[in-house]
Amino acid sequence: MIIKIIAVLFFLATIVQLAYWVFIFSRLAFFKEKDHMADNAGYQPPVSIIICARNEAENLKKNLPHIINQNYRSFEIIVVNDASTDDTEKIILDFKNKCQILALVNVGKKILPGKKAALKKGIEAAQFDILLLTDADCRPASTNWLNRMQSSFRPGKEIVLGFGPYDKEKSLLNTIIRFESLNTAIHYLSFSFVGLSYMGVGRNLAYRKSLYQRIGGFDRHAHIASGDDDLFINEATDGDNTTVSLHPEAWVYSTPKRSWRGYYNQKSRHLTTGSKYKLLHVLLLAGIPASLITHYVCGLLLVTHPEWVSFTILNYTVRMVVVSIMYTVILKRFHEHILIPWIPFLDVLLVFYYLLFSPILLIGSKQRKWK
Repeated sequence: MIIKIIAVLFFLATIVQLAYWVFIFSRLAFFKEKDHMADNAGYQPPVSIIICARNEAENLKKNLPHIINQNYRSFEIIVVNDASTDDTEKIILDFKNKCQILALVNVGKKILPGKKAALKKGIEAAQFDILLLTDADCRPASTNWLNRMQSSFRPGKEIVLGFGPYDKEKSLLNTIIRFESLNTAIHYLSFSFVGLSYMGVGRNLAYRKSLYQRIGGFDRHAHIASGDDDLFINEATDGDNTTVSLHPEAWVYSTPKRSWRGYYNQKSRHLTTGSKYKLLHVLLLAGIPASLITHYVCGLLLVTHPEWVSFTILNYTVRMVVVSIMYTVILKRFHEHILIPWIPFLDVLLVFYYLLFSPILLIGSKQRKWK
């Protein structure tokens, strides 16, 4: 009797997984983006780029030139120095003396956790309605990053979700970080295509200042260290006011963590916000790891019983074929061809990832610092 229950759970979990991939994640796999930049070649409304920096002197030296040299007619760059103790302010002032479009905003002693207070000051200082956010450790993929992101603000759209890949390095940790980050992108971008936007990534995100003001900014979740990107989008999106910009020129690259502890702490901080999403989003997102874990755990239990081996292999094969096809298309879209042969291994690795971080999703984390 117990083995039959396990078989039913295995089958249902497989069906749920296939439903996610066929009806939701396939939207990203086969999405055809229109070249809005070409359509709006003569229209370039002014944009405020906002960067929050806490002890980011070296990253600002490397990355600010990529921001300053954007191929765009009218924009300003606001760098918020969030109570840094290194040479961050000096570096910003050095750039400011050479670049009139750059402005410095200083934050005094930190009172609240995270960077929301700093970002709030940056938004308040912004002259223009279109806000484009990134981080000090990020660099645009091209001089058309600003133009690509801005051109996605079509009539009725107030939020533009961008993509932020990590630099490629030769290590297992780097491979895992890139794959996990891509999975996160698959989820939030695909859900956006079906009118269920629930988050964006702060290293490449744009929205209107008027929208920020209309919903009260970060006031409802100011006490939570993370969430300046995902909790804000979860509150501000209505399903119709959000779009995406996925052209490779619109990507923003950042340097990944190089230690397992650093990566764990980073993910722990990010995942604390998931339980604060809208109930529908929480349920739909919870179904992804729950069904994947159930699929593999029940499958392993079933293969120990000879009479269920064929059934298990058939279900596993059907799912893996569908998943591999979708992953292959998506990995090619995001220039991660090197990961394609590793899809079955990385798929299993996701189970361990979900199991490792599930306690944080359920009970939260004490990790409250931004930097």
